[in-house]
Amino acid sequence: MIRVIIAVILTAVILIATLPFLGIQWLIQRKRPHFGERGSFRFFQFAFKAVSLPLGIKLDIIGRENIPTDRPCLFIGNHRSYLDVILGYPLFPTMTGFVAKNDFTRVPILPIWMKRLYCQFLVEGDLRQNLQSILAAIENVKQGVSMCIYPEGKRGTGEDERELLEFHEGSFKIATKTKCPIVPVSVNGTRECFERQFPRVIPGHVIIEYGKPIETASLSREELKGIGAKCRQVVKEMVDRNHDLL
Repeated sequence: MIRVIIAVILTAVILIATLPFLGIQWLIQRKRPHFGERGSFRFFQFAFKAVSLPLGIKLDIIGRENIPTDRPCLFIGNHRSYLDVILGYPLFPTMTGFVAKNDFTRVPILPIWMKRLYCQFLVEGDLRQNLQSILAAIENVKQGVSMCIYPEGKRGTGEDERELLEFHEGSFKIATKTKCPIVPVSVNGTRECFERQFPRVIPGHVIIEYGKPIETASLSREELKGIGAKCRQVVKEMVDRNHDLL
């Protein structure tokens, strides 16, 4: 429990400390819309690393060389824990926004930063709002910003992490409409470290793997049909393989 308390205190201190900069950035961005974006992105990558340190998690990363650094892409993968975001965000090499459930809007200050870092929010049952969020994510990619989405739509809560939920095909419009590559991501071990004995965090082993990009620009219309199911199979194979390494 002490690990969670330390992480929560760190998070609160970081968010409160950024309040003055939020105001300054807002004033300057009225004339310079993209002021401070890169610095803010790197700062929150550092902050997420700091928050994860007291959790005592051993993190192994596989396939980081598969992430494109010269163009935006769509990251997709399985989702088991809030730790997926905390551990994964510092690994992005370039500006990346999340398409996330609106649960994060309940955390003071954090949603303001998320919106400034190109995050879009989904509201359960609100099809119109969710369509707008996907369209906004598409525009982000067109502007050179990578996006990350969990196509399962929610965190998997089953006992066996190898059992993935179905991937929503609509999530992949971010890639098919922009012709950006899709980078499959698998995460193993995060639920066992946190959600399984919530609110405690226990030290554990987490593996994050980045698969080879799927080039949507080279796929025919026929090949793009059912792209979600195809990507799910790729992620599942990665999850199955890494499960045996924990």
